Amino acid sequence: MWVLVFFDLPTETKKDRKVYTVFRDKLIKDGFTMFQFSIYLRHCASRENADVHIQRVKNNLPPHGQVGILCITDKQFGNMELFIGKKEKEVTTPYQQLELF
Repeated sequence: MWVLVFFDLPTETKKDRKVYTVFRDKLIKDGFTMFQFSIYLRHCASRENADVHIQRVKNNLPPHGQVGILCITDKQFGNMELFIGKKEKEVTTPYQQLELF
């Protein structure tokens, strides 16, 4: 399961930029990786694990701006198509999954 966090936070004042930086740093500290500007993602082993990380994001919500959280399965993530310009780019995962046989 993948947890994606989308956010659009104000950055007009020095205080706004500080709030933005603190929120972003907490995402990174919790294991999220930048996918695009203001889009961070994290792989979770189960729905229960995803719920823990979603609650951490909710606990750190900034007072202003917009934040969205989306959960998708590994299969849905694998079906994503990425393009740089007009060239397709293979989707790479920012983690190595341990497989036990």
